[in-house]
Amino acid sequence: MKMWAKYVLIGLLLGGFTAEVGAPQVATAQTTRKKKTTTKKKKTTPPVTKVMPVDTTAVAAVAAAPKTLPVIGDTIRRSLRNDGAVERNLVKDRVPLAYQHIREDDAVYRQRVWEEIDTRQKINLPFRYKASEDNGDQRFIAILINAIRDSSVTPFDPMDDRFTTPMTTDKIAEELVGKADTIPLIDPQTGLKKKDTVITNDFNPDDITKYEIKEEWVFDKQSSRMFCRILGIAPLKTIRREDGTELGETPLFWVYYPDLRPVLAKYEAYNGHNFGSRMTWEELFENRMFSGYTIKSTIDNPFDRPISTYIKDPILRLLESDKTKEKIFNYEQDLWQY
Repeated sequence: MKMWAKYVLIGLLLGGFTAEVGAPQVATAQTTRKKKTTTKKKKTTPPVTKVMPVDTTAVAAVAAAPKTLPVIGDTIRRSLRNDGAVERNLVKDRVPLAYQHIREDDAVYRQRVWEEIDTRQKINLPFRYKASEDNGDQRFIAILINAIRDSSVTPFDPMDDRFTTPMTTDKIAEELVGKADTIPLIDPQTGLKKKDTVITNDFNPDDITKYEIKEEWVFDKQSSRMFCRILGIAPLKTIRREDGTELGETPLFWVYYPDLRPVLAKYEAYNGHNFGSRMTWEELFENRMFSGYTIKSTIDNPFDRPISTYIKDPILRLLESDKTKEKIFNYEQDLWQY
């Protein structure tokens, strides 16, 4: 009997111990359940973005703005037959001759000259030749724009003539054509505004009547010869008032002439005396078969000013231009002894 009582007492003690050990587990489970039920996720509302009204006029103006260079004349259409009495293939293979190298020590005399070419003069009329051939329009401005469109040459910003900043074709197109203008369209019957109309201007290549060239005259003591090397060419755009009076000219872009020489060797300049003995544009510039007047030089010009800034009379400016050319000519002649 005593043994049985011992076993009963031991069983009660063990049952109470296990109940005490399992009690905290039940409590923690209940608390975790409570925490899970009490922690509710807060719904986050996304921030409200204000939608601004779209200006359809501005969008239309941007869409109508010039993005590519204007096409001068018709598109290039090649002849399907031999358009001439003589088959000529030499122009396609022409390559400009390399310049004679001039050592820096041998260049004992150097002067920079800026000249302006007026295509309205009779000797400069080849710059305005309007015919179309297998390589496109023959006007000189068309040759320049086609070379830029084909990525044959790189145009540079006219802010300076040292070829420092390349220009994009969009900017050149904007300079040639201008920005798109937006004007309101009025109903003539009601007098109310119906919508805005975007108008773009057309480029007229005949408006480019002047070109500016930058060149350097160098006397080589080794060959005892004066060389003239053209450095750059820039078409000039005429600035006019609303009444049509001219205010002056400004360069549209600069083209580095040594890069342009291979392109000019593929085009022939107009010859009114003999159409069969035409020279290339590269030969025309190298042989100086054009007329220009000096607008600026480095001779006695410490302030780097154009002639027009200190000489207002146009006749006196022409005399100053001739004086500049005479000084360069006399330097070479004075070196010879007879």
